[in-house]
Amino acid sequence: MKLNTNSNTYTILYATGVVVVVAFLLAFAYAALKDRSDANERIDKKQQILAALNIRGLDKAAVEDKYKEVVLQDLIVNAQGDVLKEGKEQDKDGFTVERKNMGPDCLPIYICSVGGAKKYVLPMAGKGLWGGIWGFVALDEDGRTVFGSYFSHESETAGLGALIKEQKFQDEFAGKKAYADDGAVVLTVVKSGAVQDKSKEVDGITGATLTSNGVRDMILEYLAHYKAFLSKK
Repeated sequence: MKLNTNSNTYTILYATGVVVVVAFLLAFAYAALKDRSDANERIDKKQQILAALNIRGLDKAAVEDKYKEVVLQDLIVNAQGDVLKEGKEQDKDGFTVERKNMGPDCLPIYICSVGGAKKYVLPMAGKGLWGGIWGFVALDEDGRTVFGSYFSHESETAGLGALIKEQKFQDEFAGKKAYADDGAVVLTVVKSGAVQDKSKEVDGITGATLTSNGVRDMILEYLAHYKAFLSKK
């Protein structure tokens, strides 16, 4: 029986067929590209961790090799300082934790060695003006002094809040105190031009107060979470 191409039945069947074919093609493309996409995400995360350790500008192959060299463990701890997973098998524990699952009961921490010196890389996540922000803050072996940092964002304004991703901003954190001698969290971001204590304060980004405040709040929150673990070192 020949369908009337001007009928509603033909239109519905044709549209249904197109949707099914497109859905199949999209599912096939997703499956075919998923492994590559996952690999790129892993490399990008490792690049960010290395950037917090002041190791930048490596190609993909070099990133893998350098990461294996400097990252010794990827622990999972909680805000009470308990070690939940020891992370002795690289990329199996802390590395697998997604930002959305991070919090007081699930805190990844990377134990690293750079130039023979121990470093602690602390992942953190928060909110900027338009969306999520995140970062990695590396501390020296004393567990108090910032060795390096890396920050990024989902959708902050280009030329303003997006500048948290620039090395110029990130380099301002190096050498700052994260914790006072009594353990209090002291590292903070202040309004641009308002730094009074260079040992613990970082200039915010001009014209991006809310994003700068988001970085500040994220740092204060997560340093408080990691405090108990670091105090045991």
